[in-house]
Amino acid sequence: MRSSIIVGREDEQRRIRQGLSAARAGHGGAIFLVGEGGIGKSRLAAAVADLAYGSGMRLMRGRSSTTGPLVPYRSLTEAVLSLLRAGEPIDLDALGPYRPLLGRLVPDLRPSAGDYGDASLVVLAEAVLRLMGVAGRETGCLLTLEDLHDADPETLGVTEYLVDNLTQQPVLLLGTLRPEPGPALDLVRSVAQRGHGLLLELSRLDRPQVLRMAASFLDTDEAAVPEAVTDLVWAGSTGNPFLVEDLLTGMCESEVLTQSTTGWRIHDHLLASRPDTFVRSVRRRVGQLSDRTRDLIMAGALLGSRFPLAVAQAVTGMPDRELLTHLQGPLAAQLVVADDQTPDWYRFQHPMVQEALLTLSEPAELTRLARRTADAVAAVHPGLPGEWCQVAAALRLAAGDRAAAGRLFAEAGRRSLTEGAALSAVTLLQRAWELLADDDATVRAETLEPLIHAMAEAGRIDQALAFVGIVEQVAGVLDERRLARLHTRLAWAAMLAGELDEGLDRVRSARDLLGPDARPADLAEVDVVAAHLELDRPGPGRLELVEAMARRTATIAESTPLPVVACQAWQLLGALVRHRDPAEATACLDRSRAIAVAHNLPIWEIHALVRLGNDDALRAADPGRLEQARTKATRIGAVTARYQAEASLALQAILRCDFDQAGTLIDEVCTATGRLQLLETTEYVMLLRMVLAAHQGRRREMDEAFRHLEDAHGDQTRNSPRVHGLARAVCALLEENRPRAMDEMAEALAADARNPSTIQLVGRDGMHLLLVALRGRDEETERRLAGPLTPFRWDRQFALFARAVVAGRAGDGPAAAAAVAEATRVGQPYPMGRHLGLRLVAEAALADGWGTPVDWLRAAEAHFHAADVSAVAGACRTLLRTAGVRVSQRRTGFQQIPGALRTAGVTVREFEVLQLLVERLSNREIAERLFLSTRTVERHISNLIVKTGLPNRIALSEFVAREYRG
Repeated sequence: MRSSIIVGREDEQRRIRQGLSAARAGHGGAIFLVGEGGIGKSRLAAAVADLAYGSGMRLMRGRSSTTGPLVPYRSLTEAVLSLLRAGEPIDLDALGPYRPLLGRLVPDLRPSAGDYGDASLVVLAEAVLRLMGVAGRETGCLLTLEDLHDADPETLGVTEYLVDNLTQQPVLLLGTLRPEPGPALDLVRSVAQRGHGLLLELSRLDRPQVLRMAASFLDTDEAAVPEAVTDLVWAGSTGNPFLVEDLLTGMCESEVLTQSTTGWRIHDHLLASRPDTFVRSVRRRVGQLSDRTRDLIMAGALLGSRFPLAVAQAVTGMPDRELLTHLQGPLAAQLVVADDQTPDWYRFQHPMVQEALLTLSEPAELTRLARRTADAVAAVHPGLPGEWCQVAAALRLAAGDRAAAGRLFAEAGRRSLTEGAALSAVTLLQRAWELLADDDATVRAETLEPLIHAMAEAGRIDQALAFVGIVEQVAGVLDERRLARLHTRLAWAAMLAGELDEGLDRVRSARDLLGPDARPADLAEVDVVAAHLELDRPGPGRLELVEAMARRTATIAESTPLPVVACQAWQLLGALVRHRDPAEATACLDRSRAIAVAHNLPIWEIHALVRLGNDDALRAADPGRLEQARTKATRIGAVTARYQAEASLALQAILRCDFDQAGTLIDEVCTATGRLQLLETTEYVMLLRMVLAAHQGRRREMDEAFRHLEDAHGDQTRNSPRVHGLARAVCALLEENRPRAMDEMAEALAADARNPSTIQLVGRDGMHLLLVALRGRDEETERRLAGPLTPFRWDRQFALFARAVVAGRAGDGPAAAAAVAEATRVGQPYPMGRHLGLRLVAEAALADGWGTPVDWLRAAEAHFHAADVSAVAGACRTLLRTAGVRVSQRRTGFQQIPGALRTAGVTVREFEVLQLLVERLSNREIAERLFLSTRTVERHISNLIVKTGLPNRIALSEFVAREYRG
């Protein structure tokens, strides 16, 4: 029996209906129902689901478990599975790179065994957000997460991310939780304070509402409910809806309350046995069970609010038919029912039932049953996969075996860390550390090492570093190798925290412990961390030191083998040697990729591919491998790598003057990485926004972009070479302010000299050489230009232009002209860079009397006029006039003239005449069409013959028909 209506929740239902309506309209939000156990949260959530389903919305539902509150993402997994099982197809391909990330929740979506894509919790949260957006695209989506007070830290982290980003999604998130102090309640109150969600606190019913509920339960009018019944139920439940129903059920079953032909009546002579509290009600029902049924129900209670038949059967030894007979009997059915979410599982009628059961057994009996249940779990699930490791740990602890429980919690923590659930790993490993206080020191060290690592990954650096003292305390117990590994973990935590000195101290301690006869594998693990620390140290000479460490580590890691360490070392080497030997850098990256492929490390393969793609783009302006890396990252869900590839593609688009594409990529990557807290990539694309404005000569936009960059990411000293060399120096040249460009370039090179880095395209080997060459004789510059030039194509074009200036000044006109031709070929992918070089070199050519500066200036003027860079276009026209060349007037339609004809000096009117020649019109007919005199048309045709080099008007008409009329 059950009340047919929900009593006393009219205001809450109204607000929830508003939330559902807004979600269907594309304006999502979050509502949290907070109240004590039995207050009606689940009943109200079920009613909301009915409303949503009736309006066509897609439903997702998950519940956290009291069995293993630290099983990462449990309720989210249930929610995603409930959506996928619903029968209506979901366009999972629309999720792009986020689809494989859901493999961490649903194994069927994993691209390959053990491959989860990006490990970031925030990136996984984005995948869930996008899944809900796809599911609710047409009619909206309702995500219900029940019992958040039992949720693991990762689920709470994802929930917070979802709540903060639902505004533009067709999704309503409905959460339920008890008002117990803890992370869940803190989160919900914070969400409500920020205005990102609605908190509805469900209060107990008042007496009239209890009467109304009793009438609904008994299917009668309120006036027909005996007053004594209302008194008893009100006194026993104090307005808790679940207790109201439970007490009424008990009264009916004990025949205190019966129905006759004249209505409901209460039997006063039975009032002495009236139900007292909920626990006593549960105890009475349990007391009526047979011993075997009671053992079965109690074993289920030890497993949580839900339990699988297979484990319950292993505990009791019952055959299938007997097992179901006991569970489906009328008495057991008051306590448990089949779980409609998972086949072959049962659940308690209410979590309060399970909680009450655990208070009824004697401690000795509970210990005995917990031991049997733990053995059954191990037998049914060999190796304790997934959450069963934590379930077994909790059971061993209930059985009094602290050491076994500690080791199982440690194993569960290590697994959570491997899967990227660092917060859960910290909690599990901390619990293991406490339980193993009296265990063997080696066993404790095996727990401490991943605990330090988990704390570092979870951002709890201070807690990780607090273990420094513990490590020192166990120095006399553990062997040197184990201690060194602990110090190495602490060094990595210090590096992540920016504690350079502390990290270096830990590295020194590790090396001292390993001694001169250390195993190569142990040294390799230390050197990888040390290399990262050294790379962050300011000052000259550190790049050489890091390179030596990386080479040693790579050799050792391959021979051991330590494939991940080897991948890290080879990729670090690729970055370090690129400026000196690009071919060797490519070889290092190819080696890293080969190791990753051989050892099935797809994430490391993609990181290598991104770096190889960068090399291709720098040397050959070929974005092919960057696109390949982007595609592979999308396929396996390596979102971080994908955005790194797209950031590199954005830079290449800027250099190619594809400014619209660059702006789109920058906006998309900045928005996504900012939301995902991928701060390094966000900072880089914000820098690219500055470069984008600079390469269009838009100083105000450039300065504004830099201010936003500093506001968001602080001091930009580390990015000074790019800020001054790739952005501000270029912008100054596009403003025809060469002294300022020289100053900016000098600042870029000085910043790079103060703190050498692996940053490319700062101008040292390209634009700087050209600016110095234009200024006058410089022996160092001429020496560098006489030797091998940089292989990086953007810089190489400017170096070739500089070589032309030096050769022209020396009187070697042919060599100078050849250098310009080569520079033009190399700079073909870079319209702005190529034409800027032509404008600068033409000035020197005019002064020294070599080459064809008029043609170069015409080409540059046409480009910068079309690009609306008026300062450079005007400078080109001034130089043309200085050279004695008549400069054509800019008229409407100039941009329609093909580039080759604009370069030849063809005017708008001459191009109009040229187009009419294809119709074989006479001079008089052309003049009539264009409202010109015949003599003017004759002059235009004569100019066209000279400028195109064609012999006559017939050749002109054939030329225009062939080239421009198809």
